[in-house]
Amino acid sequence: MSKTKYLLPILFFAFQLFAQERQRVGVVLSGGGASGVAHVGVLKALEQYQIPIDYIVGTSAGALVGAMYASGYSPAEIEAYVLSESFQLMVKGQEEAHQQFLFYQDATNASMFNFALSQDSILQKSLPLALIDPTFLDFEMLKIFGRTSVSVQDNFDQLFIPYRCVASAVESKKSVTFSKGKLNQVVRASMTFPLYLNPIRIDGVLYFDGGLYNNFPIDVLYNDFQPDFIIGSNVSKNLAPVSERDFFGLLTSMMTTPTNYAMPCSEGIIIEPNTQVGTFDFADVQQAIQDGYTATVAQIDGILKYVSYRTDTIALAQQRQLFKKNLLPMRVSQVRASSDRKQDLPFVRASILPNFSRLVLDSSALEKRYFRTLSSPYFSFVAPLLEKRPDSSLVLRLKVNKANAFRVDFGGIMSSRAINTGYLSLAYRRAGYIGQRLELASYFGKFYGSGKVHYEIVIPGSIPISLSAYLVLNRWDYFKSFATFYEDVKPSFLVQEERYSGLQLKIPTGNHAVLTANTRIFWLDDSYYQTANFTKEDTADYTSFIGESIRLAYTKNTLNRKQFASSGSFLECKASYVMGRELTFPGSTSLLDDTITKKHRWLSIQLEFLSFPFQKKQVVNWGLHFKTVLNSQSLFANYTASMLALPGLNVLPDLDAYFITAYRSTQYACLGTQFVVSPLKNIDLRLDAYLFLPIIQLVLNPDGTFTYAKALDGRSILAAGHFIYHSPVGPVRATLNYLPKYAQPFQFQLSFGYLLFNERAIR
Repeated sequence: MSKTKYLLPILFFAFQLFAQERQRVGVVLSGGGASGVAHVGVLKALEQYQIPIDYIVGTSAGALVGAMYASGYSPAEIEAYVLSESFQLMVKGQEEAHQQFLFYQDATNASMFNFALSQDSILQKSLPLALIDPTFLDFEMLKIFGRTSVSVQDNFDQLFIPYRCVASAVESKKSVTFSKGKLNQVVRASMTFPLYLNPIRIDGVLYFDGGLYNNFPIDVLYNDFQPDFIIGSNVSKNLAPVSERDFFGLLTSMMTTPTNYAMPCSEGIIIEPNTQVGTFDFADVQQAIQDGYTATVAQIDGILKYVSYRTDTIALAQQRQLFKKNLLPMRVSQVRASSDRKQDLPFVRASILPNFSRLVLDSSALEKRYFRTLSSPYFSFVAPLLEKRPDSSLVLRLKVNKANAFRVDFGGIMSSRAINTGYLSLAYRRAGYIGQRLELASYFGKFYGSGKVHYEIVIPGSIPISLSAYLVLNRWDYFKSFATFYEDVKPSFLVQEERYSGLQLKIPTGNHAVLTANTRIFWLDDSYYQTANFTKEDTADYTSFIGESIRLAYTKNTLNRKQFASSGSFLECKASYVMGRELTFPGSTSLLDDTITKKHRWLSIQLEFLSFPFQKKQVVNWGLHFKTVLNSQSLFANYTASMLALPGLNVLPDLDAYFITAYRSTQYACLGTQFVVSPLKNIDLRLDAYLFLPIIQLVLNPDGTFTYAKALDGRSILAAGHFIYHSPVGPVRATLNYLPKYAQPFQFQLSFGYLLFNERAIR
């Protein structure tokens, strides 16, 4: 017992002496964008060969990898993350599917691109500062580093590995080293490549990418930690002369200060992975990791020669586990939101966690409410951070940049058929205690014209509520839609005009689903000829239908595009009750002589389902599409008036630009398939084929009267083949439609844009 009593202090003293005398190894990681992921391979090799890492410093991409390692992530865990779908979406400025929120998405329209305008400076403050949306990236940084930073009192010396992060102060044009602060913020600042990500402010200072002024902060490692041996991982070099036509090269050259990539002392080695992965080639990060690993293994003998101590990998894993176990749990009990102009933004706070709420949000609940709130149109950028409360729960602080007050949308369709239509909208949005949005939109063209005024208020909460009022005017001229640019245009044989206004209530029933209730009043005017043999001297028949409707709809949508989707699913069920008064005036070609007045009321139920259950390596996609309409609509004064009031089949987008009576029915079912092959990115070869089954259908008799046909008598197959290039602003396509019930079954067209309209009043 006595020997043991004296032996333990001696062993402890010997261990402390050895720990003090062994070499301290520091690692520095350069910037480099996607190529900087090679640092993961470097760390992987160093741990495999049991090289100790006592300090770590990083800039830009190296700041992210270094911070993850310093926060207790193993190289294997970092590798798994940068190879994950979350990382790929983050660097593209996209979100995961479950984070999207249908409630705030605009009604489907023909918009192809948009830009926001500042209320107080139309040009100076309206130009975009980033190519990607940083919302997902900022939340990922919070999720990875937020709890860690709070747990170590924002002191980077108290991380699992002491750490330094380098960023660039924009206004002073100086490199800044962070040894403390909110870890997620400083890493985000260091990764902010100009025009790719928007800059952020920390303590009032605006920061950009750390690589601009110090892309290999070996001096920071040397001066702050004085390590015995330095291992540098460098994937960058000073810029070569750039072409006068290389915009990003010139911009980077103007902003970047040359970096000294030399080792400042003799006790060190620089690893330079020979990777061909470019700055923005994030799809190739697996290759970058391998290149970093290979380059490190090639120099491992030189490192082992100077570094004699070996890390116990089992003990290291246990220490990591213990470090993570002692981190504060993600328990958010309070939210504070502010902007440059307001210290409190009640809309944001009420949407995530109201002051009066006693809820405590875990990571999953916080993520759900966070993305729901930021999907609203009122905010452009949010910088999140966490603080500790006395009860060890967390405060989520959000520095909010409001979206520019005005947004302008442009779009439409250009086609080889005479359906060319432009789209323009102007929206004003703001948020205080409630969200408000006023939109003025217009379609303009010979075939289709429309105007819309829409005012919406949103009551914030974990389940927000939307109340809106709207006024819509629609006009279709179907004769012109049959013509091409090279055909003579005769007088229009069919013109439809709609005017309606209404109120709408909308609530979310999940991230991808909404329930809407509408009530509206409408005035419909149809002008038409009932024969193809008419002249300019003939007068058209005229039918007006004035009434009211109510509608309840459930919509669930995860499709990847608003038109020509190739993945996801769509489900919509609508129930409508319509009542109104018809007034029909006969024209010179009518079979009727007298004005007819009739009252109508009917119930309509529509169900549509589209899903892509089969996908193979994102190259082949197969979808199933089903649509049915059950309608108790009564007959109007004549055949054409009745047909115009019936719902039309629109499973093929181009069907909306035709008036084909054979594809209109009181009750019908339609089942089809969509087969999509994508041989190249953004290129689709597509075949859509359908079987149309009319349950109850009107037929025109030779004498001009009309009757009901036998069930399924008008069944038909219809199809369309497309070659589509999905450009950044809209689809460019060549389409061959097969419509056997039309006079010319095969219809070919070239088009660019979206063939989408404002919602119809009742049809």
